[in-house]
Amino acid sequence: MARIAVLGAGARVGGFALAGALVLVADDPEQARAAWDSLPEDIAVAVLTAKVAAALGDRIQTGPADLPLLAVMPE
Repeated sequence: MARIAVLGAGARVGGFALAGALVLVADDPEQARAAWDSLPEDIAVAVLTAKVAAALGDRIQTGPADLPLLAVMPE
């Protein structure tokens, strides 16, 4: 079954766990890249904070075709 992952600062993403999402806390660019690299294969949708999206840069723009559907939260 496909899942949703949410990546970002703990204060912004923690509540998504209540809805069943996989929450990966990333408070800085290094943590953002490590969280992205650790995404399980069954993730179909990844919700990113704007800071995580900026930290990932090209990783989310030029990645493989099997990347999850992405949504970026507004600041």
